Amino acid sequence: MKKTVKYIGLDVHKKSISIAIADQGRGAEVRYYGKIAHNMDQLIKVFRNFISQGAELRCVYEAGCCGYHLYRFLTSNGIDCTVVAPSKIPRKSGDRLKTDKRDCITLARLHRAGELTPIYVPNEEDEALRDLVRARSDAQNAHKKAKQQLSAFLLRYHIVFSGKSKWSKAYFNWLSDIAMPHPPQQITIQEYIDTVKLCGERVNRLTEQIRHFSEQSRLNGLIKAFQSMRGISLIVAVTLAAELGDFSRFEHPEGIMAYLGLIPSEFSSGEKQHKGSITKTGNGHVRKALVEAAQAYRLPARKSRTIQKRQEGVPKEICDISWKAQLRLCSRYRQLTGKGKNANLAKTAVARELAGFVWAIAMELPRAA
Repeated sequence: MKKTVKYIGLDVHKKSISIAIADQGRGAEVRYYGKIAHNMDQLIKVFRNFISQGAELRCVYEAGCCGYHLYRFLTSNGIDCTVVAPSKIPRKSGDRLKTDKRDCITLARLHRAGELTPIYVPNEEDEALRDLVRARSDAQNAHKKAKQQLSAFLLRYHIVFSGKSKWSKAYFNWLSDIAMPHPPQQITIQEYIDTVKLCGERVNRLTEQIRHFSEQSRLNGLIKAFQSMRGISLIVAVTLAAELGDFSRFEHPEGIMAYLGLIPSEFSSGEKQHKGSITKTGNGHVRKALVEAAQAYRLPARKSRTIQKRQEGVPKEICDISWKAQLRLCSRYRQLTGKGKNANLAKTAVARELAGFVWAIAMELPRAA
C-alpha cells in the first residue's frame, strides 16, 4: 500500500510548537493542527498517530535560536525533517499579519510546493567546535570593549602614554604607576585594568582549547590544509572548517562566494544595470575571517618561514594551490589599489577570490590524501 505524504510545518519556540499539516497534492487542504508544549514526548505522540494512519511525514521548521535538537530528535526517530533559512522564505509584500498559526501553515504549504531553501545542519562534534570558536570571538569583542573603556577613562583625565606600543608589558607597568587624585577614581581605573587583563586571559585560554580540540577533530586534516595558505592561521582555519563543514555541497566556487555574501548586489531592470555593494548574506563569521585574512595579500607574494612550517606534511597539490593563490591575490590587491580603489574594497574583492581557493583546497584534499 502506497503511503500518503503529509507535510508538517512547525513553528518552534522555547515553550511551544505550533503544528500545521498540508496533505499531498496540489490544492489539497492545509489545516492547523494546534499548539503543543515544546516537549519531545508530546510531539512524537502526535506524529505516531499520523504514522499509524499510514502517512509518511516530512517536517520543516525555521532555523533560529532553538538550534538543531528538534532536527536531530526527529531524524533519529526516522522522521524526515528539513531546517530552512528564514531569510529565504517567500513572503507577500503586502502581508502584515504574523502569528504562530499563520507561520506554520505557510511553512507546510511552501514545503509541499518545494519552495523552501534548506540549510546545512552540522553534526554535533562540528557544532561543538564551532561553539568554541564563537565563544572566542565573543571574548575578543569583550576584550576590545574593555580596552576602549579604559582608554576612554584615561582620555577624560588627559593621561597619555608616552611609549610606542599600547597594551604591551611596558604599558601595563605604566598603568600600575598611575595615581589618581581621588580614591573612587583609583578604584575605577584598577577595575578597568583588571577587566582588560581578565578578558585577555580568557581569549588566550579559549585559543589554547581551540588548538587542543581541533587536533582531535575529524576536521583536523582540513584545518591543516587551510593553514598552508597565506593569511589563514589556526583560528581562521578552524572558523572556516567548523562553520562551513561540508564543502561538497557547493558545486562551484561561485556557490561559496554567494553563500558568504561576498558577491555584489544587483539592481537591474530592462536596459538599466546597476551593481552595488556586497550582499552580506549567509555566514558573517566566515566572511569576516576571510576579509581579515585578505589583509595579508597587500604585501608581495613569498613563502615565509611561518608558511613553510605550516605546510610541513601537507600534500604538494594543496601547497601548489596555496602558492597559486598568493600569486593571484597579491597581484589582484596591487591592481585594485593601483586603480585608486579603496583598501577595504580591495580586501573584499580579494576575500571573494580567497573563498574560491579555500573551496579548491577542500575539494582537492580527498584526492591528495
